[in-house]
Amino acid sequence: MEYKSIIYDRYGTDDRIGRITLNRPEKLNTLNQEILSELEECLRLAAWDDGVRVIVIRGAGRAFGAGYDLAPSPGQKPYEGITSRLTGSRKGLQEGARRQMFIFNLPKVIIAQVHGYCLAGSCEHAMMCDLVIAAEDAKIGHPGIRGLGHPRNSCIWPMVMGMRKTKELMYTGDSISGTEAAEIGMINKAVPAESLEEEVTKLAERISNQSADALAIHKEALNRWYQAMGMESSVMAAADYDYTYQHTQSAADLNKKIREEGLKEAFTWRDTPYNDLRGAGKG
Repeated sequence: MEYKSIIYDRYGTDDRIGRITLNRPEKLNTLNQEILSELEECLRLAAWDDGVRVIVIRGAGRAFGAGYDLAPSPGQKPYEGITSRLTGSRKGLQEGARRQMFIFNLPKVIIAQVHGYCLAGSCEHAMMCDLVIAAEDAKIGHPGIRGLGHPRNSCIWPMVMGMRKTKELMYTGDSISGTEAAEIGMINKAVPAESLEEEVTKLAERISNQSADALAIHKEALNRWYQAMGMESSVMAAADYDYTYQHTQSAADLNKKIREEGLKEAFTWRDTPYNDLRGAGKG
């Protein structure tokens, strides 16, 4: 099947690795409705294919993904794309959370191959994958915490890297390198950018020595443990907190800046106070 915003192919021994390439390089693979729908459809088809044992998700061009696409739709004014996100319905935000849990629960092992930017909504999606390997110089984080909303990462990060670092990144919206992300347990491994695809392929090949049904059993058994800890209910609750966040003073201030000065100027205003720490993020 052909898609507009993603590319799907199979490679490796006996073509048992399925590879999804997010293919909006001119937009840094930002997530819009089309790419999200195609990603879910492709994953669903791959889940039913017993010949596919492992799925790799990567991004074309310079980034894994720079978050959700905040550009206005045709006919909207320049600020209305982000305004609609800020004032999005609770139902819409819960649908986004459901899409992320779909990735988490898919009965296939999924590896995120991260390079360049992996920010905001794109970071949330990477965190829902089973394994993450990143380039050492990748930029990973959720700057959207600064005035845009509350992320689903608030559920994943405490499980994988502990309370202290989670709170630091959640309160600041700072982004970190792939190297630091590996050191704190956010991801599995950081490698030189030029070795990223080779390292991901090695791991995918190693995992795919077991059959698809055997791997699905392992994944479901492991996920049961996290579900018992409240994984899914916490992700869905995060969608509610995201909706509630839209009514805070920080969200109102950023929304006002976007309406009056535009997206770029508003983000510069938002991120400038953080520049003396780690530098401003995008998205």
